[in-house]
Amino acid sequence: MLTQLLLGRFFLLFIAAGLLPIAAGKNLSSAADLEGLYSLRATLGLRARDWPRRVDPCSSWAGVGCDTGGRVVSLDLYGLRRTRLGRQNPRFAVEGIQNLTRLASFNATGFTLLGSIPDWFGSRLPPSLAILDLRRTSIYGEIPYSLGGATGLTVLSLAENSVTGSIPPTLGRLRNLSFLDLSRNLLSGDVPAEFTFIENVTYLDLSSNFITGVVLPEIGDLSKLETLILANNSFTGSIPPELGNVSSLFTLDLSFNSLFGALPDSLSNLRNLRHLKLGSNFLSGFLRSNIFSGLSVLESITLSRNNFSGELPDSLWSLSKLRFLDVSYNNFTGSLPELSSTNANRNAIGGSINLSHNLLYGSISSGFAILLSRLSYADISDNYLRGFVPRDGTRRILSVKMNCFQNASSQRTQAVCEHFYEDRGIPYDDIVNENSPPATSLRSNSSKSNNAWKYIVIAVVGGTALLVLVIISVMLCFRWCRSLSSEQRDVSQNAASSIPGGGLARPPIVAVNLPAVGVAFTFEQLARATLDFGEGNLIKHGKSGDIYHGILENGMHVIVKRIDMGSVKKESYMVELDFFARFSHERLVPFVGHCSENENEKFLVYRQMPHRDLSNALYRKPSPGEEGLQSLDWITRLKIATGAAEALCFLHHECVPPLVHRDIQASSILLDDKFEVRLGSLSIVCTQEGDGYQNVFSRFLRFSQTPEQSGTGLPPASCAYDVHCFGKVLLELVTGKLGVSGSNDASTNEWLEHTLRFINIYEKELITKIVDPLLIVDEDLLEEVWAMAIVARSCLNPKSSKRPLMKYILKALENPLKVVREENNSASGRLKATSSRGSWNAVFFGSWRHSSSDIPSVSAQPRDDRSLRRSGTIRSQGSVGEHSFSRRRPSKDIFPEPHDIED
Repeated sequence: MLTQLLLGRFFLLFIAAGLLPIAAGKNLSSAADLEGLYSLRATLGLRARDWPRRVDPCSSWAGVGCDTGGRVVSLDLYGLRRTRLGRQNPRFAVEGIQNLTRLASFNATGFTLLGSIPDWFGSRLPPSLAILDLRRTSIYGEIPYSLGGATGLTVLSLAENSVTGSIPPTLGRLRNLSFLDLSRNLLSGDVPAEFTFIENVTYLDLSSNFITGVVLPEIGDLSKLETLILANNSFTGSIPPELGNVSSLFTLDLSFNSLFGALPDSLSNLRNLRHLKLGSNFLSGFLRSNIFSGLSVLESITLSRNNFSGELPDSLWSLSKLRFLDVSYNNFTGSLPELSSTNANRNAIGGSINLSHNLLYGSISSGFAILLSRLSYADISDNYLRGFVPRDGTRRILSVKMNCFQNASSQRTQAVCEHFYEDRGIPYDDIVNENSPPATSLRSNSSKSNNAWKYIVIAVVGGTALLVLVIISVMLCFRWCRSLSSEQRDVSQNAASSIPGGGLARPPIVAVNLPAVGVAFTFEQLARATLDFGEGNLIKHGKSGDIYHGILENGMHVIVKRIDMGSVKKESYMVELDFFARFSHERLVPFVGHCSENENEKFLVYRQMPHRDLSNALYRKPSPGEEGLQSLDWITRLKIATGAAEALCFLHHECVPPLVHRDIQASSILLDDKFEVRLGSLSIVCTQEGDGYQNVFSRFLRFSQTPEQSGTGLPPASCAYDVHCFGKVLLELVTGKLGVSGSNDASTNEWLEHTLRFINIYEKELITKIVDPLLIVDEDLLEEVWAMAIVARSCLNPKSSKRPLMKYILKALENPLKVVREENNSASGRLKATSSRGSWNAVFFGSWRHSSSDIPSVSAQPRDDRSLRRSGTIRSQGSVGEHSFSRRRPSKDIFPEPHDIED
């Protein structure tokens, strides 16, 4: 929408400047123009309703604009439709445009021009052409080098297509270009240095591609640049300090890349910057105060999901125009600012602040409370803030869970809070006692005295009611004891006639056999192992508790999960204990023991995994002497995918009743020293809905229902949900894009929609557009990557009943080449000839036709080998030397008949 508005603004500026002197009612005066228009009418197959014959095109043809001399100066195909015959064969056929020698604007937005841009297009375009808009026209193939010859262009948009290859360096010749949008394509490779020769560019958008390399320091020479969007690519390295030279910059978006290092101080020179988006990278270091001190017009800042640390600078809170701030999921520490009621940001009304998942502490000042009251949304959860939550109009919009507040629910235990503050040399008791609720401080003394009588009346009534309840309880207890003794006599007399499971007896009391669940540790043992649960041993704040690293007395490295029973249900702790008491498997995280001494908090102890989890192991920071991020090779990635599938197969197909994990993501896939998978995050495991089992374990998990049934917000209790989440993990392994499996936000869904378009069971080359650029594969391994991507897309089918079962997914991952080599040439015929339940093929691939309308695919075109990194020494299990596809029928070991499949 923003791009359309900007293009519209450029178009209006051209008209106002007289560069598009469109005159209404002027007849066409050029025979060459008439010939060109009729040529376009024929090759594009336009309807006679839009471009009728025997009338003047300037006055009667939709989208045709002429100047005062009767010459065609603009063509707008947006909204026009083809004839039925034209729709059957849409193609990029615009040769007639060469005759329109005065043409200044060509807009084909949304009009299908299926095909690649021809080589003649750049060199034979009219010299007068200034605006070329080909957004959403279904273009594929590479950008021709000849396009650099259209030196008259000031606006060029090829966004939202399937353009492949690298950016041609000849685009640097477009010195007059002020607007360039190549976003949402399949571009790869580095940005050419010649690209920075476009000195007049004001808007540059290369987002949502697969571009690699570093952010060019030469971009700092583009003195007129106002908008720079490089988000959702694979840029590496640090943010170049030269960007600070672009003082005209209005928007800077480098989010969703792999940038690392600290923010350069030179960013403080961007005096006109209003939108700064650097989220979802690997940026680190402190935020120095001088960076934001000069950015007085900033309206939005996004620094989420990085590795920043230190305190939030005071200059950040002095930005008078700031309306959106997101610094969540970092390691920021320190206290919230002591804003006065007079300098609290008055422009923040309706704005948004997200400070969650950091290490902030201290109390909320009255000035900061006023700021919060003006926001439409504020999230300060998962910190260590203490004192009282402000009540004046902020409760509805304020998320405060997992802090140390005294007047809010779902908070950390006092012991956890005390340890945190003591580690920083701050006595927690003194902090608590010195504060009073902000809401109370705002009330007058008269209102306090008026409310005192209300409390007295409530206390008297409550005390009387409590006394009555106690008397009733004693009477009921007496009657129950008498009836119990009578029942016991009846049971002893009729024990022989009772039938197990027949519903005559009461269900057994739910209990866990604690001696059978590892070692029973004392609190002192775990405190010594984790150095009193010190900040240096804290790994992260998990969903069900804080995660610490520890070393036991015998030298074993362990992970200790500290569960605050005040913020989680008791059943969730018992679920995990009962699970380990009943089930064991080599693919599950090794359980060491537990500690249940304290009623307010519980501890679970696991063996530490040397490589932590997939989200940490997929990439690692370079060692001294190395450059760039280091990534896992394909053999290891396939090994991890297969191991995770084995773990889920155990839960889905070997456990009785079938169990659902419900938290499958990269962070729950733990990896030992040999990258063998050990599945973790088992706190919300439950039985699959609708199985009808009523044993002890299922009663433990009865609280874990679908969100619609229970209202708890928990994920669905369905194996198909695990399959869907596993599909996102597979895409992370293929593309290298971290954070996909653990997120369901709009940007993730947009990325999924963009990526799934390039997974096609008939065209292998498409997969090279989305493969992790750091992944080195040869032809055989590329087929395995292709196979895993096919499995991932099948898992992500929007219809849960169409997703494959985990046991079939496992067989496909164990033999990936058979998936693509069997399917490539014969899948189409089998899909047409086989019913939806006739074979495993239909179960696994039957969703392709159903999902094609929701997620459009693109066609792969012949291309060179520049996009494919080759290595002749790498081989994986199942790889063979031949490159031809086999036409044999698939083996029943890989494609078994689905006799037991139910939607």
